[in-house]
Amino acid sequence: MALFIFLSVFSGLKVFTLSFSNDIDPDLKISRTLGKSFFISPLQEKQIKEIDGVVSYSKIIEERVLFIFNEKQEVTYLKGVDPNFSKVNAIQKKLFNGQWLKKDTYQVVVGYGIADKFSMGLLDFNNPLEVLVPKPGKGTIENPEEAFNKEVVIPVGIYAISEDLDSKYVFADLGLAQELLKYKPNQISGIEVKIKKDADENAIVNKLQNIFNNKITVKNRAQLNESLYKMLNTENIAVYLIFTLVIIIALFNLIGALIMMILDKKGNLRTLLNLGSEIKDLRKIFLLQGTLISIFGGIIGLTLGIIIILLQQHYELVMITPTLAYPVVFSIENVLIVLATIVSLGFIASLIASSRVSQKLLD
Repeated sequence: MALFIFLSVFSGLKVFTLSFSNDIDPDLKISRTLGKSFFISPLQEKQIKEIDGVVSYSKIIEERVLFIFNEKQEVTYLKGVDPNFSKVNAIQKKLFNGQWLKKDTYQVVVGYGIADKFSMGLLDFNNPLEVLVPKPGKGTIENPEEAFNKEVVIPVGIYAISEDLDSKYVFADLGLAQELLKYKPNQISGIEVKIKKDADENAIVNKLQNIFNNKITVKNRAQLNESLYKMLNTENIAVYLIFTLVIIIALFNLIGALIMMILDKKGNLRTLLNLGSEIKDLRKIFLLQGTLISIFGGIIGLTLGIIIILLQQHYELVMITPTLAYPVVFSIENVLIVLATIVSLGFIASLIASSRVSQKLLD
């Protein structure tokens, strides 16, 4: 019961943690394998639209730039997006204040963390928000002001997702980002793709690679957040191993109980041996009994654990905060893992205990 509950809790925490990155990460993200940017032709765009399983796609530009507001500075990512971005990403649902930016404007949407650092409000025309991007090229810089492409932008919205993500991006129109970086109209740094839930991800990735002649890198959500996924999976495995160790210690009680039963029934076992039973058959009796105890114990514990998890899901019995219930996820996979663990460890414990039945003992 305890093993199933903790696995369900950590599954819930994993889903809860990943929900923040899912709000801002696409199903698939295309970037150039070598270099920061690449060119996309109308033919390639048409081929992407025709891929079976692709719902929509959005062209983007990402670059670290310098923002200045009211003598305060912050280096973060400027993310230029096209009008299709709202079809690929659910960021608009996370708007804390204001509205989403419009096409072909100097409007931007900033994160709550950046707005808080700058003490910045929306549509503040008295205190402009400046964005500075280093100019490409070579040679010595004689005038620092000539080293940057600079524009004044207008914050029209603030999004709020999590503490880290709220300070990561400032969203702007794709045309504005291309203007600042001196990109050509068909030059971008990436493409974000939304696919159907039942789509064949590998097949879509292969088709995208063919369209761009294998010069791109395509990553899914797990690959975009590789370190986060590894951390969560490691925690899950660690909890599983700790509780498995607790179960192993508890199964010493089963081994002891079976050995006491063997000693108590030694006379009956001797009678069966004299009637023609073999030692291996006598061992099977206690092996079966120990295994049945483990199976029924596992089923009872699982039943109680499932009831507790379902009650938490529906009635929110345990709360993290007054408004946030402890996240849990009921999973058939966790049920099978727990059942397999209990049965296998119970079988091994019963095998160890039943091996005490020997000719020497009965003599």
